[in-house]
Amino acid sequence: MTIDHPAQPARTEPTGRSTQPALSLIGAAKTFGPVVALADGTVQIEAGEIHALVGENGAGKSTLVKILAGLYTPDAGDFTLAGKPVAFRGVADSKAAGISVIYQEPTLFPDLTVAENIFIGRQPKNGLGLISTGAMRKAARALFDRLGVQIDPDRVAEGLSIADQQIIEIAKAISLDAKVLIMDEPTAALSGVEVDRLFQVARSLRDAGAGIMFISHRFEEVFALCDRITVMRDGRYIATHVTSETTVDAIVRQMVGRDIAALFPKQDAEIGDAVLTVDGLSRAGVFSDISFTVRSGEIVALAGLVGAGRTEVARAVFGIDPYDTGRVTLGGKPVKAGDPQAAIDAGMGFVPEDRRKQGLVMDLSVARNATLTLRHRLARFGIISGRREREAAEEWSARLQVKTGSQEYAVSTLSGGNQQKVVLAKWLATEPTFLIVDEPTRGIDVGTKSEVHRLISELAGRGIAILMISSELPEVLGMADRVLVMHEGRITAELTREEATPETVMHAATGSLEGAR
Repeated sequence: MTIDHPAQPARTEPTGRSTQPALSLIGAAKTFGPVVALADGTVQIEAGEIHALVGENGAGKSTLVKILAGLYTPDAGDFTLAGKPVAFRGVADSKAAGISVIYQEPTLFPDLTVAENIFIGRQPKNGLGLISTGAMRKAARALFDRLGVQIDPDRVAEGLSIADQQIIEIAKAISLDAKVLIMDEPTAALSGVEVDRLFQVARSLRDAGAGIMFISHRFEEVFALCDRITVMRDGRYIATHVTSETTVDAIVRQMVGRDIAALFPKQDAEIGDAVLTVDGLSRAGVFSDISFTVRSGEIVALAGLVGAGRTEVARAVFGIDPYDTGRVTLGGKPVKAGDPQAAIDAGMGFVPEDRRKQGLVMDLSVARNATLTLRHRLARFGIISGRREREAAEEWSARLQVKTGSQEYAVSTLSGGNQQKVVLAKWLATEPTFLIVDEPTRGIDVGTKSEVHRLISELAGRGIAILMISSELPEVLGMADRVLVMHEGRITAELTREEATPETVMHAATGSLEGAR
């Protein structure tokens, strides 16, 4: 079933448990001067359902969420909760009405205990009007029991994992009697086990009658968890689907206006001689006996489950981390171990997994970030010319189609996809012969993913040897010429493009298939 535009409150027999949606926003609009951030924000969430909101970066999802959270007041549109019109003047109004937002990175008070964070500003009191630590602890423990998780209420929040922090935020929402929970990219920083636990909690809340909005770029999670899916594009509502009655292909077409095949624009490239050779690389307790080659024009994917050791191998190859035995050669010449500058000088580039913390200096300009690897080339007598810096940055920004109002803007102002392009520009400016890209499209919307894939494919077409680490199986299968699969620090399979299927990769990733080395 597809709802092209629900002018009336929607009914969904598979999940609907009420005659009125728990939350209904129809035709919401929001402008900031001449900029239209939202032209038609429409979503309806039933009590007792998990409802996905999907769309590219810039589709209007964040603006819609901020309207629901009370941060923005819409310029137009109808907003109701359980059939009653609402108009929020701020975040407090939204929370009081029963809406709670769980963000990707929660902001707890690090010096307070878990229980204190849950009940901050509304701590239970005893007969003397003093805060009752015992009652607060008991109430927190009851909330965690309800969610089916074990977290110590007396533990200080500092040092807790992102997953535990999110559970605490959910517990806080339940304690506030939230009827609608909005989960904004909640799994981006979680491991597989943590994602499973979060999903169990979400399902238990759904079964208890809560309405949940789930925002994610990960389609496998959307289809595994959500009952319905609402698609947005260019600030407008496109359609709502019952999840069991649609496909990833259909959702992607509506999100980006083109077929899913366009997401992996793999070009034919002439594969030449070996550029990188890794022979017998081992590091005690991390990885063992890693051997492989990457040839010019070839994209080799390093696949496997979280914790398999993929990133650790890449960091060792590039010289960031040490290794105990083995050797790395580039272009037939040994690369000094534990020395990233030696790797760069030899012709390596490394686009790290966490672009914000490891790939960019967020407070610096686009131009400065794009030329960080060129400082020695741009300097004259120890002084870097701003003009030369801007010219170099503009050249690479144009090549990679970085969208920015000015090269002088802080790189933090760019979208995730454009930030990733700046990281790529920084390394491509060094003219590498071998490039490592670790999770190149993590946290990037579907349309921008295809642009990054196009860039990677073009680089291979120019003869650059590429090692791509990815946790997204469609990306691995769509982009790689060969797939190396790791399990518990070892390569368990080497698969050609034709041999690589979801089944063969997952068998090897779980250690149930030993492939040729």
